[in-house]
Amino acid sequence: MARGYWNRPELTTERFVEDRFAAEGGRMYRTGDLGRWMEGGWIEFLGRNDEQVKIRGYRIELGEIESVLAAHAGVSEAVVIAREEEGGEKRLVAYYTTSGEGKEIAGAEELREHVAAKLPEYMVPAGYVRLEKIPLSAAGKLDRQALPQPGSNAYAMREYEAPQGEVAETLAEIWSELLRLERIGRQDDFFQLGGHSLMAARLVLKIHQHFEVDIDLREMFEFTRLCLLASEIRNRQLAQFDPGELAAVARSMGIS
Repeated sequence: MARGYWNRPELTTERFVEDRFAAEGGRMYRTGDLGRWMEGGWIEFLGRNDEQVKIRGYRIELGEIESVLAAHAGVSEAVVIAREEEGGEKRLVAYYTTSGEGKEIAGAEELREHVAAKLPEYMVPAGYVRLEKIPLSAAGKLDRQALPQPGSNAYAMREYEAPQGEVAETLAEIWSELLRLERIGRQDDFFQLGGHSLMAARLVLKIHQHFEVDIDLREMFEFTRLCLLASEIRNRQLAQFDPGELAAVARSMGIS
């Protein structure tokens, strides 16, 4: 056991503590590793306490998310990081490998559902990037700089269907700007593409600015797909018109 850190008495006090399980005068060292007791006396390693990140006011243990991902039948290894994007906003991105030996290839939508069933919304990664292997440094540790930026296929996107109508097309452009994704389909889900409550609040404001209708933040969790939200916006726009004016417009267009 070392005597402490050189010229760092505060860190020495924090890491070198009294051994409560041994004779008087014994000491222990806090390694920073996190684990939990399992049946049979095994200890499951969950990561490190210096891997905590803070996103949207929540403290998140990345090792806990990695443990849940690794429990999926189609995942061999998993690493989760918080990528900082433009504007300083952080987004959780998961990187994983598959063995291919009797395991199906898991995609973003499947993995997102797997994590969402076990962890709260703020701990569910937005993107899922499949790698041939996890990049390591010369020292054998995770090389975070070598992890690639997530592409559009890293998100739980459905088979592409073009937005239909002016409202849906404009709404898709707004989503694309907020989510930083190039293409948004009419069946895509805002939250499965990486949206969260704070981003939804921004979307509510932009909807008011572009369409002059009000959508409550709570309703954003009801109309999560682009086509549903666009339809609701159109309905509220129509509801703002006087029925007599609508009838006059319809007659002028030859609609009975």
